[in-house]
Amino acid sequence: MLLVALLLAVLQLAFALHVRNTLADAAAEGARYRALVGVTDADGVQRTRTLIATALGEAYARDVALTRSGSGGDEVIEVTVRAPLPALGLLGPANAMEVTGRATVEPLD
Repeated sequence: MLLVALLLAVLQLAFALHVRNTLADAAAEGARYRALVGVTDADGVQRTRTLIATALGEAYARDVALTRSGSGGDEVIEVTVRAPLPALGLLGPANAMEVTGRATVEPLD
């Protein structure tokens, strides 16, 4: 019985890490997509939501935000995703996990 409980705990931890990595990758991809010329902020957010919804489901794609910041003349796009932390299967506390993806906008010559 103890072995089964330990196995289930390890599997849940692996699943939580998978969800976190998937969210981080989607946020980074959304930021990179927004950094392209001719793409709007809304397009970057939508790209992130589409990737998350495809991989994990709509519940994880609800809270996506895009911000811009500048440092030393470089513009940085940040996409932040807040999602539930899967504590029991896909269920868990809402907005307990937050990941951010960043991309630098390359200046036009």
